[in-house]
Amino acid sequence: MFTKILIANRGEIACRVASSARRMGVKTVAVYSDADINARHVALCDESVAIGAAPAKESYLSADKIIAAALATGAQAIHPGYGFLSENAQFAQACFDAGIVFIGPPASAIVAMGSKSAAKALMEKAKVPLVPGYHGDQQDPDFLQNEADAMGYPVLIKASAGGGGKGMRIVEKSQQFKDALASCKREAINSFGDDKVLVEKYLTQPRHIEIQVFADTHGSCVYLFERDCSVQRRHQKVLEEAPAPGMTAERRMAMGNAATAAAKAVGYVGAGTVEFIANQDGSFYFMEMNTRLQVEHPVTEMITGQDLVEWQLRVAFGEALPLQQQQLKIHGHALEARIYAENPDNDFLPSIGTLRHLRTPAAVAFELGGTAEQPAALRIDSGVREGDAISPFYDPMIAKLIVWGRDRQEALTRMSDALSDYRVVGLNTNIAFLKRLVESVPFASADLDTGLIERHHAALFPAPAPVSIEVMALAVMALLAHESRRTRVASSDPWALLTGWRMNATLQRTLEFTDLGQRLPVTLDYEQNGWTLGYANLTSQVTLVTQQGSDYAIRVDGRLVRGTVVVDRDTVHVFAAGKHAVLPYNDPLAHAGQVEAEVGRLTAPMPGKIVAILVCKGDTVQKGAPLLIMEAMKMEHTIAAPRDGMVEEVLYAMGDQVEEGTQLLSFKV
Repeated sequence: MFTKILIANRGEIACRVASSARRMGVKTVAVYSDADINARHVALCDESVAIGAAPAKESYLSADKIIAAALATGAQAIHPGYGFLSENAQFAQACFDAGIVFIGPPASAIVAMGSKSAAKALMEKAKVPLVPGYHGDQQDPDFLQNEADAMGYPVLIKASAGGGGKGMRIVEKSQQFKDALASCKREAINSFGDDKVLVEKYLTQPRHIEIQVFADTHGSCVYLFERDCSVQRRHQKVLEEAPAPGMTAERRMAMGNAATAAAKAVGYVGAGTVEFIANQDGSFYFMEMNTRLQVEHPVTEMITGQDLVEWQLRVAFGEALPLQQQQLKIHGHALEARIYAENPDNDFLPSIGTLRHLRTPAAVAFELGGTAEQPAALRIDSGVREGDAISPFYDPMIAKLIVWGRDRQEALTRMSDALSDYRVVGLNTNIAFLKRLVESVPFASADLDTGLIERHHAALFPAPAPVSIEVMALAVMALLAHESRRTRVASSDPWALLTGWRMNATLQRTLEFTDLGQRLPVTLDYEQNGWTLGYANLTSQVTLVTQQGSDYAIRVDGRLVRGTVVVDRDTVHVFAAGKHAVLPYNDPLAHAGQVEAEVGRLTAPMPGKIVAILVCKGDTVQKGAPLLIMEAMKMEHTIAAPRDGMVEEVLYAMGDQVEEGTQLLSFKV
C-alpha cells in the first residue's frame, strides 16, 4: 500500500479522504490556499503545503503547483477528491508523466466520458439505453430545431461539456427553441469554453437514479447498487438515498449491468457513477458518467458497509477489488442531506459569514463505526468547525448529514430528528427547509421526481408564522441570564439580583424584540417564584427549571418547555420543537449605564481591544460623554459616562485586549 498520498482538494472532501487514509496507516499531505491556512482539512493531514491565493484557479485548480507539492513531499499518489481537478484528463496524464499515481480512472476514460455527446455515442455502441435525442456534431440552429420538432416537446437543450445545471434549458414550444438555444450556448461558452449542445426528449416526471460502479486493473467490474437523487433544485441534488424506493430486483440488475457495460466500454478503473434518467414506468436511459467518487457516496457506504475511499486506494495501488458482485449485499436504508450556507427563501442564494455557533447531532465519526449488518446510524462529513468562515471563494457546503435505518421509515425519522438537533448561528442555512422536505408527504411517501420541489413549492415554503409565547419565554430567560453574565454585578447588591428583588414593590420591565418586521414589546413582572410574561395579548406564568450552558428547561403555565438559546450580539436564536426562531432585540447595553452608576464601575460588554482612551484620571465628565472605545467583532463600541461624575482610574491602556465583564474604569458619581 502507498505510504503517503497528497489530497488535491479541500473542505469535507479532503477530510473524508484523510480519514480513510489514516485508518489504513497511509500518511497524508494537504494543500491549501491563502483562505484555508487554518482550515480543518489542513489540521487533519500529516503535512501541508501552501499552493496559492484564495481563488481556486490560483490554487486548487493549479495542476503544476499540486504536482510540485507531491514531488516535494514524496507523495506516491494524488487523490483528487471530487470537484476541482478530479475529472481533468490533462491533470491525470500530468500525474502519470511525473511518476505519480492518479487515484482515479485513466486519462483516456475521462476523455471518453468528458463529452456528453461522445459518451452517448459510445453508450449506443455498448447497447446502453439512451434518451431519444440528437447527440451529433451538427450545431446549425435550424437543424437542431427540426430535430426538436421531430421528437416532440418538451425537449431539453444541454451543453455537451456541461454539468451542475449550467448550460441547460427546458423548451416547451417550438417558438421558444432558438431563444433558449442561444441562451444555453452563451452560458455554455462562459462556463466550459465550449458551446456545443445536444437536444433530448424531456421526460416530464423523471427520477434521477445513479449506479455506483467500481473496476480494477485485473478485469473485474462491479456495481454497488443504486442511489436515488431525484430531489433537486436547479438541477442540483438536495437529498440522496439508497436503495432507490420501489426498485425491483430485476430492474436493479438491468441498471447495474448497463452501468458496468458503460464502464467497460471506456476501459474504466476505480470508482465511477453512471447516471440514468428513469420514467415512472421503470424504463431508464443513460445520462452521463461521472469519472470520480460522488458527493453522495456515503449512502452507498452505509448500505454496503464498505469504505469506497479504501477501495480507491487499493485499486490504484494495483490490488484486485475487495469483493465480487455476488458478495455485495444491501443492508437497510440510508439518506443524505446536504447542509448548505444558503437562503432557500431567497432562491437558495449562498450565505457568507462565520459559524459563530455550531452544534451537531450526536454522531459516529466517519470511521465506519458499524458493520454491514449494523452500520453506524448517523454520520457527519464536514470540513468546518465552529468559528470557521464560509467564504465567497468555494462551495458553501457546511456538512453532509447521513443517517441509516433498518428501513426507509426509520431512516426518515432519524433524519428528521437529526435536522432538529443541527444548530447553526452566524449565517443562513437550508436546515429548516430540509426538515420540511424530509417530512413532506410526497417525499415521505416516495412520490419522487426531479420536479418535486417546484411542484410542492407552497407546502415547502410556507408563510412565516409569529413565534409562540413558549419561544418568546425561552428568549427572555436566556436574555436575563446573558445580562447577568455581561454586567457581572456583585451579588451582594439586592437591587441588582436577577430575581428582581424590590422592597415593597414588584419590578416591571419591557423588552422589545422584532419578529416578521414588527416591533414586539414583551412585559416582564418579577415575582417571588418566577415571572409573569406578557406577549401578543397573552399572559403566562414562567419559571426556570434548569439551565446548562445554552440549554434551557422552563415551565410556561405549567407546561415543560425545552430549548437551546444562543444570544449572538443583538439577536436571540431559539432552537425549540424542531424550529429555529431568530429574534433581534434592543441591546440591553443601552441601559447598562444605570447599573454601572449604582456600583461605580464600567465593564467591557464583550471581549475586545481598547482602541482609544478619551479621558484621564481625575477628569470630570457629564452623562453620556465618551470615555473609551473598544473594538469587537470588527465594530467599535463606545463606553459612555452613565451620569455626571469623575473618572477615578483608567485601568487599561490603548491596545490592551480585555475579556467580557472586565472593569475598564473606576467612576465616581
